[in-house]
Amino acid sequence: MIELIDVYKAYTLKKVRKVIFENLNFRFEQGRNIAIMGPNGAGKSTLLRLIAGTEQADSGRITRNVRVSWPLGFAGGFNGSMTGLENVRFVSRIYGQDTEWVIDYVEEFSELGKSMRLPIKTYSSGMKARLAFGLSMAIDFDCYLIDEITAVGDANFRRKSKEALEQKLDHSRIIMVSHSLGTIKSYCDCGLLLTHAGLTYHDDVESLLSAYNASCA
Repeated sequence: MIELIDVYKAYTLKKVRKVIFENLNFRFEQGRNIAIMGPNGAGKSTLLRLIAGTEQADSGRITRNVRVSWPLGFAGGFNGSMTGLENVRFVSRIYGQDTEWVIDYVEEFSELGKSMRLPIKTYSSGMKARLAFGLSMAIDFDCYLIDEITAVGDANFRRKSKEALEQKLDHSRIIMVSHSLGTIKSYCDCGLLLTHAGLTYHDDVESLLSAYNASCA
């Protein structure tokens, strides 16, 4: 279970304070694949980062009693001065994994070749996303966070990523941000509609999609 309790999050840009969430409360129950939909700027990606712990709330609490991934494809936690190989080794040790096995898996999956021995700061955004996705698939989580990552890479890489993710769903759940109605229908069974007016829960995908379409009208 993942629970958000009185979460407040805001950003200050050019002396302008923008509140993203105020007194946000929600409990993500186990056993469901949950979609998060809404217009651009509503805070969907911010919500995923808060759930993952890659970003902290200004106030309130987020509790987790399941093992939660970082958002798939998220490369913000990589050290740019370290090589791809060094970053993979570091993360695998943090999660108590077999380091050499994880390295072998990520090298094969990401298809980065000799670039694995180069500093992350030399990578394109696509290369970093491939490395991050491969690393995510190398570690077993109870819940995977997904932010439009299925669009990364060429057709072969997207196919391979889809197959790897579907294998994970045999024993894990997902929380997914996507604008693709087809993707939501394929992976999710319930969802949240996040708008500037707040958050609403829908117990089935059809209800969520109807509400999302109405909010875009």
